[in-house]
Amino acid sequence: VYVEGGTFTMGATSEQGRDADDDEKPSHKVTLSSYYIGKYEVTQAQWRAIMGKNPSIFTGDNNPVEEVSWYEAQEFCEKLSVLTGKKYRLPTEAEWEYAARGGQESKGYRYSGSNTVGNVAWYISNSSVTTHPVKSKSPNELGLYDMSGNVSEWCDDRYYGDSSQSEETAMEDRFIFRGGSWSDN
Repeated sequence: VYVEGGTFTMGATSEQGRDADDDEKPSHKVTLSSYYIGKYEVTQAQWRAIMGKNPSIFTGDNNPVEEVSWYEAQEFCEKLSVLTGKKYRLPTEAEWEYAARGGQESKGYRYSGSNTVGNVAWYISNSSVTTHPVKSKSPNELGLYDMSGNVSEWCDDRYYGDSSQSEETAMEDRFIFRGGSWSDN
């Protein structure tokens, strides 16, 4: 899905209320160029076609692939790029959040596409403790599915957390994932 670039407030904003974590503060302005992002999570069928196997616990061709490390997600992007001759990569955290919020089409919803979480997300209260086929909930303003729940999604960035950490600690393999999952509140 094409996401037209723009400026947005990233982090804890008034829509999230008390649901924001401390590392989402303070909110700040971010400007992004235009980019493309997947319409929904990579399905198990797509993963198997590129990687030759399916690591998922909750199986179903149209369910999102899960149990994938950040390194495996990077490898998937590399293999898909070679296969298609196009450049695929994980979104940055800012790109992911901007798209989840609806980009320039944003209506300021609390969740990605609705103020009612059950309309747009599979989460602990409605998932029956499993993943579900992609696109089985309503999309957000950009036509993106499952940004608030089904499986969490890897971003290209590393998480550095507290800036007072030593450089050695900050460089550990701590990668950012976003969105909710079937097991989250």
